[in-house]
Amino acid sequence: MKLFIIRSLMFSVLWTGYLYEHIQHANQPALLWLISSLAILSYFLLSIVKEPFVLYIIIYFFIMAAEFRYPLPENMYSLLLFFYIYLEAIFQLPSKKFRLLTIMTFLCSAVIVIGLKSEKMEWLIAFLLFSAISVLLNEYVLERKEQRDIYEQLLGEYRRLKRSHYEAERSARLEERTRIAREIHDSVGHKLTALLMQLEILSIKESKQEYEQLKRLVRDSLEETRQAVKALKTEENEGIASVLQLIRKLESESHIMVHFTTKQGVLSTKISNQLNVVLYRVIQEALTNAMRHAHSREVFVVLGKSAVGDIYFSIQNRIFEPKPFQMGFGLTSMKERVEEAGGTLRVFQTNDEFIVQGTIPVKGDHRV
Repeated sequence: MKLFIIRSLMFSVLWTGYLYEHIQHANQPALLWLISSLAILSYFLLSIVKEPFVLYIIIYFFIMAAEFRYPLPENMYSLLLFFYIYLEAIFQLPSKKFRLLTIMTFLCSAVIVIGLKSEKMEWLIAFLLFSAISVLLNEYVLERKEQRDIYEQLLGEYRRLKRSHYEAERSARLEERTRIAREIHDSVGHKLTALLMQLEILSIKESKQEYEQLKRLVRDSLEETRQAVKALKTEENEGIASVLQLIRKLESESHIMVHFTTKQGVLSTKISNQLNVVLYRVIQEALTNAMRHAHSREVFVVLGKSAVGDIYFSIQNRIFEPKPFQMGFGLTSMKERVEEAGGTLRVFQTNDEFIVQGTIPVKGDHRV
């Protein structure tokens, strides 16, 4: 946004000088104002259209039309306008079209200098030298753009492969845990149950205190085995630990640097599965949003406990071109999810940061 304002300001200054130079000698200033309006409109459309080459030609045409309709002995502003628009084209046009525009710029400048008998011949010599550098710069800019596009494609493919690897690893891990849990259940659990039945038979035959103690020991062992089997069949990451796993996963697959800070003993806070899912999804959406829209590769995540025991979080990332933002589907869903859990969420931006802040209560029915 700042770059667009600077470009527009420079073009406006040059065109104002151009108008001031010509308006004093114009017999029909209305036509000059019309040409200027069309040229300025064409310039502002350069940032919108996909193929700006035609607009460059149109702007050149308007400048030349005004120059021939209102000829002046001195045409410095006309040459400066050609030069400035030519500079912008370095970063906008592909190589072939830029070379064609180079030839057209030189011809238009030559017509103004020679055809209108101007004494700016050194301008053409300087432009010939500058055009050689500009062609090389244009090729360098296009090469950098191509490299950036290739990098983005490779980064997207890397993220996809990393995500696939993570899911495959997770599935294999869960499958192995399930297999171990089944073996424990079928072997140890079965043998403990058989042992308990044998003790029951012995206690019926002989009523001894030792049998009752042994039965209690076997029941406790059987219950602990069941709990172990149940734990093996579920995900190993629960509570805040799942958030740490999420951050590690996103950081590894997206090449972003996550500065993670915990405060006030939040890692030891026990939360219900419902609130765990809410916190997980909010941080996931905030990090994903930063990955998509931020130009910075750094994200700052803070988790802590408030004075009343609630969990508060903050996700911040730098922005270099502040633009008005709207609550899209992701941010809206995030806000609704937090509010359904009884919490609050604020999404806002400053001149250089995009910030997501909120709190989630853990008291009452939500505490495990």
